[in-house]
Amino acid sequence: MTTPVLPENDDELHQRLIQAERVIASLDQGVAILDIHLQITWANAPFRQWCVNEPVGDDFQHALESVEVIYPDTLSFAETLAGRTISAKLSLRGKHFLQMTIKPLREDGVVRGAIILCDDITHTVVRQQKLDALHRAGQELGDLDPSQLIEMDVPSRIELLKQNLRRHIHDQLRYNVIEIRLLDPDTGELKPLLQEGMTVEAASRTLHAKTSGNGVTGYVAATATSYLCSDTALDSLFLEGSLNARSSLTVPISYNDDVIGTFNVESPRPNAFGAEDLQFSELFSRELARALHTLNLLSAQQSCSIVQSVDAINRAIAIPADELLAAATTLLTRTDEDESESRELLIRLIGDIRTIRERIQKVGQELSPGVAADSATARLSGLRVLVIDSDENVRRSAHTLLEKHGCLVETASTGQAGIAMARTGKYDGVLSAISHPDMRGYEVYSTVRTLQPQSRVILTMGFGYDSSHTLVKARQDGFCQAIYKPFRIDQVLNSLIGPMPPQTV
Repeated sequence: MTTPVLPENDDELHQRLIQAERVIASLDQGVAILDIHLQITWANAPFRQWCVNEPVGDDFQHALESVEVIYPDTLSFAETLAGRTISAKLSLRGKHFLQMTIKPLREDGVVRGAIILCDDITHTVVRQQKLDALHRAGQELGDLDPSQLIEMDVPSRIELLKQNLRRHIHDQLRYNVIEIRLLDPDTGELKPLLQEGMTVEAASRTLHAKTSGNGVTGYVAATATSYLCSDTALDSLFLEGSLNARSSLTVPISYNDDVIGTFNVESPRPNAFGAEDLQFSELFSRELARALHTLNLLSAQQSCSIVQSVDAINRAIAIPADELLAAATTLLTRTDEDESESRELLIRLIGDIRTIRERIQKVGQELSPGVAADSATARLSGLRVLVIDSDENVRRSAHTLLEKHGCLVETASTGQAGIAMARTGKYDGVLSAISHPDMRGYEVYSTVRTLQPQSRVILTMGFGYDSSHTLVKARQDGFCQAIYKPFRIDQVLNSLIGPMPPQTV
């Protein structure tokens, strides 16, 4: 073991200490020395810049002021004074983030204080926060239930996407001049989806996915490669998008390795975009591609109008078809057995009406963009439901709400018509009002229960007085489910597929 060479006199020791202090003071790393009472006895320049006031002589935490410990939950100097090295991550007034190591200072084997070593990790933390924010933004862009989007027409879908894009691009990327185009795979044309800050000429310009003659945007779409234009005045590919643009950044929007569009931003400053901007923009474009896929925007533009037409037809014929069906079933119940020809004709008519309704509904479902059914829809799909109510709005709502989940809905406006339909058809569920214009509610309820023993028969009521005591009688009869109008869709669905309530005696 070699013996260290000690300074020959105090002057030499003093000079070495001064030199050592200069070395420490010149470090980029923040350094501070604490005494046994945790007061700062010395600090270099990087550490001082984080302090509001002169730190020497001040308590450590007071000197930094408004410091928040991110990790661990609490900062205990007792461990350092006990001889252990500790580490922590701090947030300083929400502006700086520090990675701190605290080591004990010993003299003759006894801890006399501590030395603090701090690294400024603000850039790393902010960068990670931005990455996390971009990921959350992407999740939010595609977070809407696709079954809700099916009900929206194409302009509404596009406008919804634009609103979300504008907000996230401004909040997360801080870009003000943007252009997003979608690639038509059949024609190769890059069709505008969203522009902000672009000239009218640029926004309406026709561009194709080609390496020449179509600007940077066409080049990026054709090559599937990001393009950083540092100075537009020196770049022959660049076509002016915004007034006085001096630099631009363009990245492809790709899904499953296929380019589906481009994302372009511009700035009036040359060299405004760097490697980090490129990385963030590429990450955002990936999230955007997933959102576009989830929203089914590309395929919906071609099929949505057809789906809307089918839905419109279905809505238009729903009530007239129900009235025709009710009339035919009522006639059938009143036709004598010996009138076989008339009965056969009515039975065929009833079957044809139901077949037409089912086929129209099936066409609408097949034309809708592929949507994964939720558990409720999977259980409701194919259920036959009869609604007996004199209120046409209730009957129309039943078609709208339940057919969306795959139910086959038929309605009747009177008690007699409802009973006739229950006598000639088979239903999984029946929603019957507590009062009817031609019969007492309980009479309809009990008759339908007898005719449809396998069906759930549910009473529906408003908040008025039940003068005929239909609900009370039904419960005395042994079993009754009831829901109130106006219907909440979750109550209706639960009444049809939820657990059966216990029987009452």
